[in-house]
Amino acid sequence: MRLRHALTSMCVLLAAVLAVPLTSTTAQADTSEPVVFVHGFAGKSGQFSTMTDNFRANGYSDDRLYVFGYDSFRSNATIAGRLSDYIDGVLNRTGASKVDIVTHSMGGLSSRYYIKNLGGADRVDDWVSIGGPNNGTAIAGFCSFLITSCKEMRAGSAFLRNLNAGDPTPGKVSYTTFRSPCDLVINPVGSTILDGADNRRTACLGHIGMISNTGVVNAVRGVVS
Repeated sequence: MRLRHALTSMCVLLAAVLAVPLTSTTAQADTSEPVVFVHGFAGKSGQFSTMTDNFRANGYSDDRLYVFGYDSFRSNATIAGRLSDYIDGVLNRTGASKVDIVTHSMGGLSSRYYIKNLGGADRVDDWVSIGGPNNGTAIAGFCSFLITSCKEMRAGSAFLRNLNAGDPTPGKVSYTTFRSPCDLVINPVGSTILDGADNRRTACLGHIGMISNTGVVNAVRGVVS
């Protein structure tokens, strides 16, 4: 009888333990904002595959991951307008009130324009720039005479002067930037830095390699989670 009573008590205790929901990355991720990834100049949505796979492996469901594709030869203001429509669609689909935005290279400029000029400050929680020409890059001079977005990426351009005028990190958005000392596309490397942002330096990584580097990917996920 005593043995039977002891076994019964153990079963009740075990059932109680199993009934308690375990804290998991999945549960945490499902309650976070949808993430919108924005590629850079002449980039492709597939460039974020390593990052989105990492997010999925750490609890993000497909309805929380969105990659925005666009024609990078357009002006950043035009791209920002299309990004605004895209984010409205994400919010309507998910029922969320805000999104997180993760950008690479030029994608940081159109998304910043959206935040500053198109009401995005009320719709974005976290914004991340990976290797972004936030203050311009010398390499843009090679295509600025043909392509509007290249002209806008030149240091001192009218677009960048307006974008960076006053507060370059407006609203209650949390801003984070990542720059690599070995980035040969963003020149100078310090162009990515923004006043008011959490500005981080990575290991020696190439411009494209930054978005698939495990350390950077995990750091980005930590920012938006």
